[in-house]
Amino acid sequence: MVRIYRFSGVRPERSEAQAIAAVPYDVVTADEARAIIAKNNKSFLRVSRPDAELPDIPADDQRIYDRARENFTALMNSRQMLRDPEPGMYVYRVRQDGDSFLGIGCCLDVDDYRNTSIRRHELTRYDKEEDRTRHIESTKTHNGPVVLLYRDTGEIFSFIKSLINPESVPDGEVKTPDGGVHQIFRITDPAHLDRLEKTFASIPALYIADGHHRAKSAVNVADRRIVAGQPADGEVSRFLGVMFAHNKVKIHGYSRLLVNLGTFTHDAFIENLEKYFEVRPYGRVNGREFNIRPKCQKPENNHIVHMYLGGQWYECTRLIDKKAKPLETLDVAVLQTYVLEGLLGINDPRGDARLQYLGGARPVADLEKLVDMGQYQLAFAMQPVKVETVLSIADGGGVMPPKSTWFEPKLLSGLVVHTFD
Repeated sequence: MVRIYRFSGVRPERSEAQAIAAVPYDVVTADEARAIIAKNNKSFLRVSRPDAELPDIPADDQRIYDRARENFTALMNSRQMLRDPEPGMYVYRVRQDGDSFLGIGCCLDVDDYRNTSIRRHELTRYDKEEDRTRHIESTKTHNGPVVLLYRDTGEIFSFIKSLINPESVPDGEVKTPDGGVHQIFRITDPAHLDRLEKTFASIPALYIADGHHRAKSAVNVADRRIVAGQPADGEVSRFLGVMFAHNKVKIHGYSRLLVNLGTFTHDAFIENLEKYFEVRPYGRVNGREFNIRPKCQKPENNHIVHMYLGGQWYECTRLIDKKAKPLETLDVAVLQTYVLEGLLGINDPRGDARLQYLGGARPVADLEKLVDMGQYQLAFAMQPVKVETVLSIADGGGVMPPKSTWFEPKLLSGLVVHTFD
């Protein structure tokens, strides 16, 4: 059983949505956010990344979080952002690169996270948790939606799709620099809202696709209020989420970049790699595509990793152990065990400075460029993980290696905000 709730969202006035809504806080650095704000002082990054405005203050200083609250209050006081007069839910539609994604935005219950009706597949880092926990508590908002998946045979998605039609006018619309369009449509019909609540009450679980830190931080805020003997029910016990059908999203691979090969020479590294993988030259790749198409026979039976080293692509394959647990069938898990840790001694994939990541919808040519420029010595391009694999791991309580998945769509912050207190 999953509980979902209607709420009175705070949204940009329709004519202000383009200027206010912003990319998620965690896909830009403070410097990048600062550059965006310099060009557009209405950007919601002034709320979600207030450290960009205070570069000389430590990132964990309370003044950072106070600035976020002040900036959000200013948006409301100026009536650039307005509260909807009655509770509802929001259809969130994204169109990009020829794809269309359709989800339903609502509030979710922190108790469902605690009891694992809302399931995760990644670990969270304490420092990032603490940052978002303090941000949520200071601003009294959940301003970046958690992206969740539900298993669907078609009925739920079809009903959500029926809530809007070609003539529906969005209550907020933003066009992104990459040509995407984000739209929200407010749903207030009581019969529709009742049906949504009853429908999701009948499903066993939701799965976090993107926003593990946001979800856990929302739970932390409620937990800390309980410890302090303060009220922790109502809106503070809920957080903002947008739910998509599991078969209506996309996953890209998360590439790995290595600063160096440690003590290995080029040839010695390949020789040692061949102890664990069959390594074959691949030839030229299509640099415009987001992942490399396997050439091996029966790719479904193999772990497949593509490696760029010394100006050449290689296809590295290893048979999948049919008796392995779902977590052990992941290409990223095998790469971490045998190569990053086994050969190169990278035991902490989250913190080792030799290992960096390039996420998601980036063309293969970007990897080549980073290596050819000398910034990195080697790149591993990963195949996308199947959505069903992610869900199976979450069902079993497993945790995937860091940076295993890049889900799309990525949703904007500030297009609709949930507040409490």
